[in-house]
Amino acid sequence: MIDDPLSSRGTRLMDRRQFLSTSLDGLAAVALTGLLGQEGRLAAADLKSGPSNTTRRHFPARASRVIEIFCAGALSHVDTFDYKPELVRRHGQPLPGNDRFVSFQGENGNLVQPLWQFQPRGQSGKMVSTLVDKIGGHVDELCFFHSLTTKTNTHGPAENAMSTGFAIDGFPSKGAWINYALGSANKNLPTFVAIEDPRGMPQAGPNNWGAGFLPARFQGTPFSTTKPIRNLRAPAGISSSTDEATRQALLTFDRIAAQRSPGDTQLAARLASYELAARMQLSVPEVADIDREPAHILKLYGADSGNSLKAGFAKNCILARRLVERGVRYVQLFNGAYASAGRLNWDAHGKLKEQYEGHAEILDQPVAGLLSDLKQRGLMEDTLVVFCTEFGRMPMFQLGTQGRDHNPGGFTAWMAGAGVRAPFSYGATDPFGFRAQQNPLTLYDFHATLLHLLGLDHERLTYYHNGIKRRLTDVHGTVVKEVLA
Repeated sequence: MIDDPLSSRGTRLMDRRQFLSTSLDGLAAVALTGLLGQEGRLAAADLKSGPSNTTRRHFPARASRVIEIFCAGALSHVDTFDYKPELVRRHGQPLPGNDRFVSFQGENGNLVQPLWQFQPRGQSGKMVSTLVDKIGGHVDELCFFHSLTTKTNTHGPAENAMSTGFAIDGFPSKGAWINYALGSANKNLPTFVAIEDPRGMPQAGPNNWGAGFLPARFQGTPFSTTKPIRNLRAPAGISSSTDEATRQALLTFDRIAAQRSPGDTQLAARLASYELAARMQLSVPEVADIDREPAHILKLYGADSGNSLKAGFAKNCILARRLVERGVRYVQLFNGAYASAGRLNWDAHGKLKEQYEGHAEILDQPVAGLLSDLKQRGLMEDTLVVFCTEFGRMPMFQLGTQGRDHNPGGFTAWMAGAGVRAPFSYGATDPFGFRAQQNPLTLYDFHATLLHLLGLDHERLTYYHNGIKRRLTDVHGTVVKEVLA
């Protein structure tokens, strides 16, 4: 009991009746705020710029959701999807006009033909390497971008560029922009999820799924099928009702704090994260329970493999499918992790054949299984699958090695599913796969096309930051209309 109605600082204190009355008013306001937020009615005031409603697109979308498969370490296009007969014919000869070309790690030797045979696949007869034999079986469903270029030949900055449009740190990732633009389709799961490879994180790490200068709540939520990301269980001895009451009390006080600091985006992000974590306690254990899948699905992806890395990546692919089924808008699925000498990723400077055969064993069947599974469930009708890497590799071996150096001058990515022409190939590198020659593309063009398929105009999706209306494509980018279905 408080005897003195005034504190020592002269501030009038509330008795119990006043406290309860004021609390009820505050809780009503918090509840109203929560309801309005779920309906997107507070978006304009909260975001300060950009879309006035988090579910508004600029025009009808071809795709509702995206699964991005990112091959970290720079997958060699000339050994997988970019067939160059001239490279075979001139095997062992110098690159015309570029004898002893100096690239990222030094001098290069002579031209080296693909280390695996290319074969015609599907009704289209598209030539694909036997290294990715099972993905090749889906060639008639794929739309290839064969003339991509990037501005850097270093892995970390190039991962940044592919994921954010900028080689330097501090910019929002593609998934964060899409989260900001479209909001959630399932309030119990994150809008944007990044699934870590069983071998670890890519070199640029969280930059790949970061929010940059966007409000922090738009960043991706990291998931893993091989290690716990979040503790989703209440402590031992705490009943579910007590746990729920505790969370609700914390939520009430946190929201009151947020109302007192409306411009604190970090606090807003923490609140959104806590609320989502509470809802995820019910949703995530179910969605991440891969073992509930029937045996034929586990076999389709290779999740029953005795190779633990392949089985782990296969489970990640199944998790990606389960997430988009439940309304997650953007799933970033990593294949490969940061390591020296390409031991854990596609960065094969020394022993390309040995390293790639191990990596392809992990990649090929799970990705092919994902494409098959999405198709048989009807999900490809509104799901876009994006397969990419940070840059390509040289058509020569590095001098004195059995590996290929970095090549930002020309490389391949592909898309499949909602909104893209298939089978189709756009652009081309020169006869050796050395440089983009026909319809060269920047990453800005690639990103503009991705946003377009989601119903977003890359020139209108902006966020005012530091005196500039920023966007994913900077001041560049053209939608590649030829690839649109």
